[in-house]
Amino acid sequence: MLQVKVLGSGCAHCKRLEAEARAALDAEGIAYTLEKVTEFADIAAYGILSTPGLVMNEEVKSAGRIPKRDQIVAWARQTESA
Repeated sequence: MLQVKVLGSGCAHCKRLEAEARAALDAEGIAYTLEKVTEFADIAAYGILSTPGLVMNEEVKSAGRIPKRDQIVAWARQTESA
C-alpha cells in the first residue's frame, strides 16, 4: 500500500494538496494511506523549505507547489512499482 504524507501547517495550499492527492489516487483506484505532517521539526526532517510538501513512501516528490493530478498519479505508479 502506498504511504502518502502531506507536509504543511494546515494552510489553504496544504489542504488543497491533500484534496488533490486524494482525488487523484481515488480516481485511479490506488490503495493508499494519507498522513498529514504539521510539526515543523518533522517537516524539516524531510529537507523541505517551503510547504506544501508531498511524500510517497518516504520519498519527497514535491515541495512548495501543488502538482497536477496526472503528475501525482505518475509518481504513485512509479513509487508502487519501485
